[in-house]
Amino acid sequence: MTRAVAALLDDGRLHLQHGPIDLIIAADGAPDEVAAGFGQARARFDGLLESLVRELPLLRSPAASHYPLAQDPVARRMVAAVWPHRHTFITPMAAVAGAVADEMLTALIAGRQLARAYVNDGGDIALHLTRGTSFRIGVVGSDVDAAIDGIATIDAASPVRGIATSGWGGRSLSLGIADAATVLARTGAAADAAATLVANACNTDHAAIVRRPAREVVDDSDLGDLPVTVSVGALAHADIARALDAGAAEADRLYRAGLIEAAMLVLRKQTRVVGRLALRAPPARVVGDP
Repeated sequence: MTRAVAALLDDGRLHLQHGPIDLIIAADGAPDEVAAGFGQARARFDGLLESLVRELPLLRSPAASHYPLAQDPVARRMVAAVWPHRHTFITPMAAVAGAVADEMLTALIAGRQLARAYVNDGGDIALHLTRGTSFRIGVVGSDVDAAIDGIATIDAASPVRGIATSGWGGRSLSLGIADAATVLARTGAAADAAATLVANACNTDHAAIVRRPAREVVDDSDLGDLPVTVSVGALAHADIARALDAGAAEADRLYRAGLIEAAMLVLRKQTRVVGRLALRAPPARVVGDP
């Protein structure tokens, strides 16, 4: 297994990377408090991947009627995040990036005086906010042009502390065709699991959609022989609308169940927004906060 890498970036953020885990960590506070928080994050990162790897058989198994007894703290976060969804097909791996972000944020802020902070694990983000602070987030609906399709401001009074995005063209496999399904929830792990389900539900049958068994795309995929999307060709407006409506229906179900706070789906620059948090179209030029 490769060695973990830690580096302080020129803009003052901390970069931690080990295998598939790639974190960008930022914090606002007195320099000594930030430095101490970064030290705590580095210490927690040591051995994190190895501990998760030891529990992979459990983490790649579908959630079932019995609650899995994970040992690793990140693994326990993953199990807890998918447990409410156990009546559909989902494994704890659906929450891995968000759970890592949550765990690392907890280590970062423990005992520290930090006004705000975040841990970004490849786009799945855990947030720390104190009174009077906020983050402005941009929702990017496509890896192709990286244009911002929506903006939301999250302040300390909001229950949102986790943001995650899933879709067929990202780093994770998807059963659906969403370019992006972004979910805002109370934790990163909860947002990650829910984004997976919302992206899976954003779907329709069409000859232009190509699917292959997951194990043919990634040989050790926890999805096994389930058909995952590998390409999406030209779709008519009605096909796009049908897929987005299906994804929005799943997001609305999760919202009504209290499992998410908001969601935004993007497919071919068309969108659907669910939840009480306002997601608005961006101005012509966006200058975003960290």
